[in-house]
Amino acid sequence: MTTTSSFKPLEGLLVLDFAQFLSGPSAALRLADLGARVIKVERPDGGDLCRRLYVSNLELDGDSTLFHSINRNKESISANLKNPDDLKLIRTLIEKADVMIQNFRPGVMERIGLHYEVVREWNPRLIYGEITGYGKTGPWSSKPGQDLLVQSLSGLAWLNGDANQPPVPFGLSVADMFAGAHLVQGILACLVRRSVTGKGGLVEVSLLESILDVQFEVLTTHMNDGGKLPERSAVNNANAYLGAPYGIYETEDGYMALAMGSVVQLGQLLECEQLEPFKDPSSWFAYRDNIKDILKNHLIHRPTAFWISRLEPADYWCADVLNWKQLLEHEAFRQLNMTQQTVNGSGAQLTTTRCPIRIDGNLLLSSVGAPKIGEHNSRIKAEVL
Repeated sequence: MTTTSSFKPLEGLLVLDFAQFLSGPSAALRLADLGARVIKVERPDGGDLCRRLYVSNLELDGDSTLFHSINRNKESISANLKNPDDLKLIRTLIEKADVMIQNFRPGVMERIGLHYEVVREWNPRLIYGEITGYGKTGPWSSKPGQDLLVQSLSGLAWLNGDANQPPVPFGLSVADMFAGAHLVQGILACLVRRSVTGKGGLVEVSLLESILDVQFEVLTTHMNDGGKLPERSAVNNANAYLGAPYGIYETEDGYMALAMGSVVQLGQLLECEQLEPFKDPSSWFAYRDNIKDILKNHLIHRPTAFWISRLEPADYWCADVLNWKQLLEHEAFRQLNMTQQTVNGSGAQLTTTRCPIRIDGNLLLSSVGAPKIGEHNSRIKAEVL
């Protein structure tokens, strides 16, 4: 089945999204995709700063497309949290909510009076989720929780690029996205616990801890092999801890990815006699750059499809390297039904990705676009006041 599920697992739950930028709003978005009603709480003067965080200067209906992509399927209420009347309204919402999410720097919610120790007295069943950059304590706790900075401090950037290159960051906000996903995991776990105990809880995630968790395989290796630092391959590095042929190689008309596999078998399939001496599997790491250099010079002489036609029938792990245009035109992508159209209250349309989760064979779709600042003030106030 590929239709929208008529009943989503989190229907009936109310989530208040106080978060800004990417990490917290991405967590609230996933809860909305799963059926929760999400109300975004924003400042009247400008709202979420992500509204002005542009990607390639692309804008839709006055806000960045980045904001639209990560805040679809939500409502918005505007409130000045320093105003007693607005704060009273927000307290009423918190008392009714199931989940509250915020990602301000440590101390901000304490100054406003909306930190967990206070709001749990108002609503003992509330699940309170918060994301910081580096945790609440320690010498980095007050540093800006920005994705590139976290990638750099975490050691992640040293895993990318070839040995002769400087550290290379990911081209995506991976710390933000993983922190948002980890927050959702913690919130869902606490919701399950609440169904048993009736009590809420505090879920804490930091960008740094999330990106360290992403590196658990290689960090574990580092901590158990005498503290040796990873050595990136000088030729087509893809994983500092894996031997040849692991990497992406240029072909006559594009690129091809080679994953783990026997170098001897690869040489036979590619008719590359220079790989014959590397029969000992331990040599595939010890002589990684030599092997990859041989492959680099061999693969450039034929098109990608030619090489794949030799490797795939033998179940040797390989793949074409597609750009987004090629991917979106491919039948394999079309079969996923991975895109959806949203429309906001002004009629502005956006093509974006859908929730990647299926429930009982159903896609979790929603055509509701991102809200304007305070777009739902009247309706929400009528419900709670």
